Amino acid sequence: MFAAVDLGSNSFRLHIGTFDGERIRIVNSAREPVMLGAGLDRRGNLTPQAIDTALACLTRFARILKATQLAGVRVVATNTVRIARNAASFLPLAEKAIGHPIDVISGEEEGRLIYMGVACALDQPGERRLVIDIGGGSTELVLGHGNEIEEVESFGIGTATIAANFFSGERITAAAFDAATLEARSRFEDGIGPFHPKLWDVVYGSSGTMRTLAEVIEKNALGDGQLSVKGLNALKDRLVDIGRKSRIDLVGARAERLSVILGGLPVLLGLAQEAGLKSLQPIDAGLRMGVLWDLHMRERKRDRRQASVRHFMQRFDVDATRATQAATNAIALYRQLAGDNGPQERMLGWAGQLHEVGMMVSHTGFHKHGAYLALNADLPGFTTHEQHLLSVLLLAQKGNLRKVGDALADPEVARAILALRLGILFMHARVDPEVESVRLQMRSRIDLAVGTQTLSTHPTLAYWIAKESAAWEEAGRQFMVRGAG
Repeated sequence: MFAAVDLGSNSFRLHIGTFDGERIRIVNSAREPVMLGAGLDRRGNLTPQAIDTALACLTRFARILKATQLAGVRVVATNTVRIARNAASFLPLAEKAIGHPIDVISGEEEGRLIYMGVACALDQPGERRLVIDIGGGSTELVLGHGNEIEEVESFGIGTATIAANFFSGERITAAAFDAATLEARSRFEDGIGPFHPKLWDVVYGSSGTMRTLAEVIEKNALGDGQLSVKGLNALKDRLVDIGRKSRIDLVGARAERLSVILGGLPVLLGLAQEAGLKSLQPIDAGLRMGVLWDLHMRERKRDRRQASVRHFMQRFDVDATRATQAATNAIALYRQLAGDNGPQERMLGWAGQLHEVGMMVSHTGFHKHGAYLALNADLPGFTTHEQHLLSVLLLAQKGNLRKVGDALADPEVARAILALRLGILFMHARVDPEVESVRLQMRSRIDLAVGTQTLSTHPTLAYWIAKESAAWEEAGRQFMVRGAG
């Protein structure tokens, strides 16, 4: 079983699911309307009250997770945590409360996971579809064909901001709806081109906002009873006729849902006007289901991260032969240090494949440019923590080690850095550590044994090993080199 936790701008949600041979079946779930997006003050900081509410919820979620035997857990945070100025101080508290690392995912990665959840739930490989998710702080549009994503865009507008800016008081007016809808249209107009109606056959609304709007329209027989432009306008007219929040008596419009309804309705109307939407199909699948499928596929060795690495190599014209040999060497050496399936083996392999990605920018400082690209690029499937580690490995691949001194304090990261540096060194010298006599240990000191025949066959190898030894000695780690028979 796997668990997905979504720290959304409106609600925190938890799904626990198991793969039954065909699809992921949800066996437990939890939801709390934390309203984190409404907890940002004028300076963009999460207020103490919002933080306390969030931590209390995460503590309760942690109890659920601890009570279940899980093969994997992933906690993702979306727009509000992305933009909160004090996120760096909030996240360590939140991670302690939930008991797991929290990945602050980009809007694009959020869109990809949403689409994955929808596509896997539908299982219609030939369908051309547009998936729309309106959250508290952002709206994601994803165009795809079956399981393949063709275009994804995240827009910085959601229910929390619209509700706060246009419906903060008691009154509900047509003027407020018109202004809010115009605001939404202005956010979408520049980026809507890639989602033209000719490119899709059906539109799905994947968020809780969509399902709430669809439920209120249907249960109150508004318009055509569907999540359509006619139904949306009928809901807007009914709300304007009611005029006050305290008088709303619509079925499904509970008090806790009002900000989602009042904030989401203008966003969807504005989007419908810009994108030429006439109707949508609400679907109970999205981000959390996508996270569960991603965890399941990683377990089955169908990892999106490997596809991202291949695409990145192609994009920056990396020499695949050199990259593969560097990665193979590094993994072989790392296994001598950490055994089979060491905790950093996969990241080390990807670092080896991408070690020359910065060559497109500079042939001398390519390690610095590669590190920057790995940290800041859009790499589908990689978490923020993973991109940071990848960046550290690429930066550490050559030159002095002072620049990654903090990372060397972690023994596993230090082993990965050593394996990567030597793996690249041996790649340049055309030495295969799996075939030739190379032995490596890293405890209180580093011990490297290289066959005397290998050293004589590769005349410059001793020179480069000596420089490597000096780099580690300068970083405070004794490096012993000896010949082997």
